[in-house]
Amino acid sequence: QVQLVESGGGLAQTGGSLRLSCVASGVTFSRYSMAWFRQAPGKEGEFVATISLIGANTSYADSVKGRFTISRDNAKNTLYLQMNTLKPEDTAVYYCTGVPFGSSQRFWGQGTQVTVSD
Repeated sequence: QVQLVESGGGLAQTGGSLRLSCVASGVTFSRYSMAWFRQAPGKEGEFVATISLIGANTSYADSVKGRFTISRDNAKNTLYLQMNTLKPEDTAVYYCTGVPFGSSQRFWGQGTQVTVSD
């Protein structure tokens, strides 16, 4: 059974930093491309960042490029999102998500709330 569990969310001030983690279980983590999505109140979900199977390739939404860094540790079955220079518009529930190689099925975590105050 695939399980993705996010942690690390919370309250931060504008300009501050947070580091999100997502621990995967029930999977061969290195066979999953991983990503972070987010959903702000009253808005549709949006892509934040993605990382390839062994972390060689990453991609970011323009809104977070240069501020956020996605990474993974396959030995620890863990995905990370380092968020720096946070802005109030980064306030959202952040979701960890993964797709196994060769499949189109996407798995989701339960989300972690990030709130950035002025």
